[in-house]
Amino acid sequence: MLDYIKGEIVELTPASVVIETGGLGYIANISLNTYSALNGLKSCKLYIYESIREDAYQLFGFMEKRERDLFLHLISVSGVGANTARMVLSSIAVYELEGIIASGNANALKTVKGIGNKTAERIIIDLKDKIKVSKDSTSLLTPSGASSEAAKEAVAALTMLGFNFLASQKVVAKIEKEHPAFTVEEIIKNALKVL
Repeated sequence: MLDYIKGEIVELTPASVVIETGGLGYIANISLNTYSALNGLKSCKLYIYESIREDAYQLFGFMEKRERDLFLHLISVSGVGANTARMVLSSIAVYELEGIIASGNANALKTVKGIGNKTAERIIIDLKDKIKVSKDSTSLLTPSGASSEAAKEAVAALTMLGFNFLASQKVVAKIEKEHPAFTVEEIIKNALKVL
């Protein structure tokens, strides 16, 4: 079993990375958070999760052990597969997700593409006692930012497009404050210029 791969970054996309080590090139699926951390680096050390199924053998790579641990917690939940867990970690930063789970904020989880009401509730019920909340998660225990329905829909849409949940919330809240009469489409268009 692999714990980590350390080597030269040969190819990097928002969804995957190829790391060469010992003459072999390993392709690992990554979250957008890991992609952001790897951007601009020539070499790295990625913590690995091996997904071995009858029809596929995949590697999932994480810049931090903390992200891999959260990924492992997510895939332990019934109905949450590796790709869904990666989508969650691409949409929400690790410390934000810890805060969301600890506070039982199912609505924040539902903004992630592929996460419905039942799955969001199941994640919270299954993981609430397993997740350790760090100091940087505590500020997220109470949701803030976007308040109108249009703003909430805009945040959900931006998150589905792959933008960070908290960053989207901040940008949308600012736009909403400056232009309270904007429609969902107008909010999204203006947010895309900033994000």
